[in-house]
Amino acid sequence: MLAGFEDGYADVNGTTLHYVAGGAGEPLMLLPGWPMTWWEYHKVMPILARRYRVIAVDLRGMGDSDKPEAGYDKKNMARDVAELARQLGYDRVNIAGSDIGAMVAFSFAANHPDLTRKLAMIEVPHPDTFFYQFTVLPQPGQPHLWWFAFNQVKDLPERLLAGRARLLIDWCVDHMASDLDAIDEQSRAIYAAAYDQPGAIRAANGWYQAFPQDIEDMRTYDTLSVPVLALGSLYYQAMPIALADKATDIRFLEISNAGHYLAEERPDDLVRALTDFFG
Repeated sequence: MLAGFEDGYADVNGTTLHYVAGGAGEPLMLLPGWPMTWWEYHKVMPILARRYRVIAVDLRGMGDSDKPEAGYDKKNMARDVAELARQLGYDRVNIAGSDIGAMVAFSFAANHPDLTRKLAMIEVPHPDTFFYQFTVLPQPGQPHLWWFAFNQVKDLPERLLAGRARLLIDWCVDHMASDLDAIDEQSRAIYAAAYDQPGAIRAANGWYQAFPQDIEDMRTYDTLSVPVLALGSLYYQAMPIALADKATDIRFLEISNAGHYLAEERPDDLVRALTDFFG
């Protein structure tokens, strides 16, 4: 546990979420991505806590949160987070998400605009129809998102990875981080232990298997009226293309020479970007 932070658990929307909170000021909710947990933000949380009440959330199916059989569409996961925010006594929050967490954060803003002050999305947009254009075979100059397909498969991934999540963690870090030392042995062990829990791989697969429903939900969303920051590095180029027409007040920021895991690889740059945006 980080100094100055405490664990919490909340029963919301038919499940239980684990979160880690600390600091004082306006609430700032941080949503992690695959295959990470709230620990993804451990480098930035102490700094952000000087200005904000920071709440890092293990999403449904992640870390120490429950891993139910269903409910992994991003609209429902956003409802989890919205109920958590209200249970903690907040009428409006800033929210930032990375990877899968960015998808949930977007859905949070789309479905709970009255609860959203500002939204920051890191590296990944919300699922949309262009997701169907990703190919299983690698193409020159295009990201090969093989895990999008792998995680669609029922049952097999959790059987293959049972007790072997460290293989997955190491592959992701070694191929998607630019600074391998930024995600150290302790962090890799924490993530591996989390995804070695019973039901964890199945739950994480559920985030991906819900993409068709997420795409259908995206068709129903109005253009966001809340301020949005879309930033990234490894996958930044997709952000302006995917999000340009999704919000009336949106700014884009590329953090150069970094990989996919900005909170761990470039914590100072991420803190600067978030504090400049959230104020």
